[in-house]
Amino acid sequence: MVEWDIRKLLILRTLRERETVTATAEALRMTPSAVSQQLSNLARQLGVPLLEAQGRRVRLTDAARLVLRHAEAVFEQLERADAELAAYARGEVGEVRVGAFSTAVPALVVPAVRALRAARPGVTVRVREAEAGEVYELLAAGDVDLALSLAAQAPTAADPRFTLVPLLADPLDVALPRDHALADADGLRLADLAGDPWIFGGSGPWSDITRTACEAAGFSPVQGHSAAGWTAILAMVEAGMGVALVPRMVVVGREGAVEGAVVGESVGGWSREGAVVGGPVGGRSQEDAVVREPIGGRSREGAAVGREPGGGRSRWPVGEAGRRVGGVVMRELTVDRPRRHVVAAVRKGAEEGAAVGRVLEALRAVASAGGGAASRSS
Repeated sequence: MVEWDIRKLLILRTLRERETVTATAEALRMTPSAVSQQLSNLARQLGVPLLEAQGRRVRLTDAARLVLRHAEAVFEQLERADAELAAYARGEVGEVRVGAFSTAVPALVVPAVRALRAARPGVTVRVREAEAGEVYELLAAGDVDLALSLAAQAPTAADPRFTLVPLLADPLDVALPRDHALADADGLRLADLAGDPWIFGGSGPWSDITRTACEAAGFSPVQGHSAAGWTAILAMVEAGMGVALVPRMVVVGREGAVEGAVVGESVGGWSREGAVVGGPVGGRSQEDAVVREPIGGRSREGAAVGREPGGGRSRWPVGEAGRRVGGVVMRELTVDRPRRHVVAAVRKGAEEGAAVGRVLEALRAVASAGGGAASRSS
């Protein structure tokens, strides 16, 4: 098979366009003798004459025109490759594989993907849901390019394999039975609930987060019940079986259901009493609970989280006074301010990749837009 030389083919094409060796040499910043030599070498490689004399000039042979007809397709494809490589270097195209724990997928990853589709349609994001601790194994193995996890599950900053990027601090609200003696109390603190039975997973990150928050408030929580799903946890709270900490991070439901977050949030000043909740508790995935919600005095299904009906952005506050949903009251802990911290991680050096950088930018923008519900870590 003939070994094709793109550089020599380019000289041949330029000669066809410029018509003389001298003009070709000027266009390519070569000497006329170098142009003639390269074309002679190309003719030997192809085994056919490419030029023939025409007075004091030369003209292309039929074989040369045949070669250029096929070479044009090659040049066209190379031009496309050049353009795509330039776009890749600018972060305008590329594929980024993201591993994330379940609550982070609808709350952070999906909004970031939507924003990227509008601003950077050439950047493709492939999502893989995994437990908070597992994403680092996937990242180390090269199965994902970017991992979202809880800071409590993250490697230390001294780990030479990864670069950690703080994204947000997700507030934890307390869920109380509607008839709880402190449901309407002013200045509610975690320590006020030290004598209550608590509901959380038997092990795993959510158990650790609940225990850590309560211990920081000066007591060790008595675990009255163990549950792995928000549906079960909130049902038990409603039944008066105990109290629970609930993350405020938004969890988006399927199309046609509520795209909501923590039960009882306020969106842009509109009352929302109902939500979709989900995520990992005790190391297992939580079920999703979908509740229809009234907005602005009228029933509405599928209201977009973080936006009021007019399209304004919400800061998702629960408020110290709380929100009532059926038999559950969600209270913001304005004194204790417990948080769970969400971080992104990439393999060391990979943050310099343009496409990965674009995805990180989009995730940071979503985290920042959370306002009161999920303030960005510093």
